[in-house]
Amino acid sequence: MGVFFKDIIGQRGVVEQLRCCVDENRLAHALLITGPRGNGKLAIAIALANYLLCGNRGDACGNCPSCVKLEKFIHSDLHFVFPVKKKKGSDSAPISDDYITEWRELLTKSAYFSYDEWLQKLDVENQQPMIYERESNEILHKLSMQSREGGWKIVIIWLPEKMKEACSNKLLKIIEEPPQETLFLLVSEEPDKIIPTIQSRTQCVVVPRIMQEDMENALQKRYGLTFDDAKLIAQQSGGNWEKAEELLSLSDEKAQYLELFMQLMRVAYARNIRDMKAWSEQVAALGRERQKRLLDYCQRMIRENFVMNFRHDEMVYMSQAERNFSVRFSPFVNENNIFGIMEELSEAQRHIEQNVNAKMVFFDMSLRMIVWIKNR
Repeated sequence: MGVFFKDIIGQRGVVEQLRCCVDENRLAHALLITGPRGNGKLAIAIALANYLLCGNRGDACGNCPSCVKLEKFIHSDLHFVFPVKKKKGSDSAPISDDYITEWRELLTKSAYFSYDEWLQKLDVENQQPMIYERESNEILHKLSMQSREGGWKIVIIWLPEKMKEACSNKLLKIIEEPPQETLFLLVSEEPDKIIPTIQSRTQCVVVPRIMQEDMENALQKRYGLTFDDAKLIAQQSGGNWEKAEELLSLSDEKAQYLELFMQLMRVAYARNIRDMKAWSEQVAALGRERQKRLLDYCQRMIRENFVMNFRHDEMVYMSQAERNFSVRFSPFVNENNIFGIMEELSEAQRHIEQNVNAKMVFFDMSLRMIVWIKNR
């Protein structure tokens, strides 16, 4: 399914601003679209591109040849750039086109996906996905050619902060002085990490959080929730559609993290050294990136369980499966031990980032957790 302005959740002010810029012929040649996570930045960028590329210059007329291709993300004048990993056995740097099939599969499901979902799709293991220098050569080559459809040529760069500096530097000139009817859309989570020379060549479009009323309406329409359920999820998600979807259902990876978190807390409480060793070996086999995400998840669960004790449901951001465990577990997280538990998890994360032996890190952490779980 394609992404058009009519598909954007809320954000009417931003959508109208961009539509007017196009209609009044005052659209900047490079936009830096940023703002909080889960607000639909990527969806807005794609919708803007589709608005420009539609043969009838309408919001998804659905009939012209361009719209048919845009629905499938295969329009020849719409180019996507995103972080990728090196393929096993290959010495050459990868480019986005090497993973375009996976990218289109994720977009077809939803344009409101997170970086973690993209990492899971790539199956990155211990790699850190990047936008490599070779990508700049591909972009320059594509933009040097005439438009296949006789109109705009558009490049959407998702997470430009992941660009290697050499890649950024090679794109400076074309971003500053692009060919006629060429548009760069940079969709960033951390714009401060983009080199200043790139930032200065773009016009910033700040997308706010999704308003609660818009979240409620979208949740009712897309998931068939009752008004009360939609209101609760909208409150808990804080204008973040990614978080709203996390609260609705656990992905396979999140379900695995929940199971590992529950196992850790249970073996720590039971002081079962043998099971701790088995747990540590299981986690060590996940690979460094997943280990880091597991530790992030554990820290989030500790925070949520601490907040749960205050009995303000609107402040607790957990799925139903997480809540089912936390109802009994939350009393074990309190002001006497939360800082100690969080420090153990943070220290383990630092050691994993420093490539310390994973079995040792997680076994040591689980042993230390015994003291804190018992400290009620």
